[in-house]
Amino acid sequence: MNDSQLRALREAAADGVACDGLSASRDDAGYTFVTPEVSHDGLNEDEFDALATENPWFVSNWHFWRATSETNEAFLRWVEHASELGVRERYETLVDGLTREWGQLLVTATLGTDGERSYELRHTADAATAVAELDSYHDPREAREISTLDDDGDYRPLKTAPTLRAGWRFADLDARDLVRTVEFFYPATVANWYRERTGELDVSHFRETAERQTGIYGVIDDLDVDSVENLAEACCVDSQCLKRREWDEDEETPLDAPRGDGEFPCREPCSLVVAAARQFAVLEGEETRTYELELTPSERSQLGDLVDAVADGRVDEIREADVGDGANRYRARYLRAKRLADGEFEGLREKR
Repeated sequence: MNDSQLRALREAAADGVACDGLSASRDDAGYTFVTPEVSHDGLNEDEFDALATENPWFVSNWHFWRATSETNEAFLRWVEHASELGVRERYETLVDGLTREWGQLLVTATLGTDGERSYELRHTADAATAVAELDSYHDPREAREISTLDDDGDYRPLKTAPTLRAGWRFADLDARDLVRTVEFFYPATVANWYRERTGELDVSHFRETAERQTGIYGVIDDLDVDSVENLAEACCVDSQCLKRREWDEDEETPLDAPRGDGEFPCREPCSLVVAAARQFAVLEGEETRTYELELTPSERSQLGDLVDAVADGRVDEIREADVGDGANRYRARYLRAKRLADGEFEGLREKR
């Protein structure tokens, strides 16, 4: 706590102060100063200042939060576990740092000068990586460049995909720049998270979104509820997106597909889901046919293994020596050499 914080508290007491167990006020009878540990009223100015000086954590804590917007305050208080830790315990823990995960971001809050906070941001995969091994950044806008490409140098069309590249850190951020940096990595996630907590998240369900589409995307409104269920199960999973789906078929028709475990909500089908819905709507327009194909039982099972491996994104995880896996590269090549010619299964016949 410094002199300016003390003066600010003294002035604010005229209108009443209440923050994390600190209560301060002033009336004709004098000052009141209350914390979970002390309670005094009828104080003169010197007595009030003395008590405030003896309880600096509460004063500097109040001073820090008073200048923070509601949305940012809710997020920053969540970062430092304010709902779980009292002021004194929180200050003691902030010396070494309090952390939270926000998607693939690791947010660390530490105690700065006179109760101010200092924040560091890095990839969760770099939690134990030495600072010297990470590229350091300071301007929040640089997060946009970092989040553009993944570790392989490929473009990331979905900012909340779990493909954020590692190897960087933002250090010594103040509260405002921390939130700005997080929002550059994951646009609107803090704001929507706050709206959800306050019951003000405006959700646009699939049917509402579909009815707004025009041109080549107008066809997505033809998808029935079963197809929308399959769409959500295909696209809105933790392996593809770190958001937690809050939209459904419509307000009265919830979907059974898992919503995901993300900390921040998804309030409407994103552009990638809409693009996928268009392709699925075209495919759903085809009539089913019956085909005959001769396969051994193991080959039939292998086709399921191949589909699962591609759908779950684990093709690269299957070792070349693991030929017992139906999606193994050698197994797939053997099946192709034996059963396929010019990209088609030999002997495949449409049953009439």
